[in-house]
Amino acid sequence: MRQEFASVYNPPARLFHWATALLLLVQYVLAWAMPDVHRDTKPVGLIAWHLGVGVVIVLLVLVRLLWRSVHPAPPEAGNLPAPLRALARYTHWLLYLLLIAVPLMGWANASSRDWPVTLLASIPMPPLSPAGSPVGHALGDWHRVLSGTRSVTGIASSHGCCLRSQACMSARHCFINSCCTMKR
Repeated sequence: MRQEFASVYNPPARLFHWATALLLLVQYVLAWAMPDVHRDTKPVGLIAWHLGVGVVIVLLVLVRLLWRSVHPAPPEAGNLPAPLRALARYTHWLLYLLLIAVPLMGWANASSRDWPVTLLASIPMPPLSPAGSPVGHALGDWHRVLSGTRSVTGIASSHGCCLRSQACMSARHCFINSCCTMKR
């Protein structure tokens, strides 16, 4: 069967994109507003919400990748230099990787603290590390570093760098190159 390529992302792909962006915004607000996590911290309130939103992000990104495997992205703008096309693809896939890995690191950390992780505050999720696991605790440190939520500017954040890179390059294409990749 021959696969047709559309010139724009289809409506479900756009929905997945904007739902992911909205959930990331919510997740960063929760991370900034929730109390610092210490040895005796309990997973209640904003912390519980943060854990739940993280699970939803992982599941949404997995569904998004499954959708994309069946419905490929529209062709890239032909007037982009090859190095920029390669960089765009690289940062896009790196962002997908981070959107899965960073929440899983937080989930493993929550599991090592023996905290329950639930989907939609009702469906219990399996632990990703044993209670008291030093690996789970270390993954929590990496979760914090890679998400950059506690850095003063967020510049060191890998999520933030990928997001800013994608946004800046899209704006550059739209306003400088006049090829508006955002219309895809």
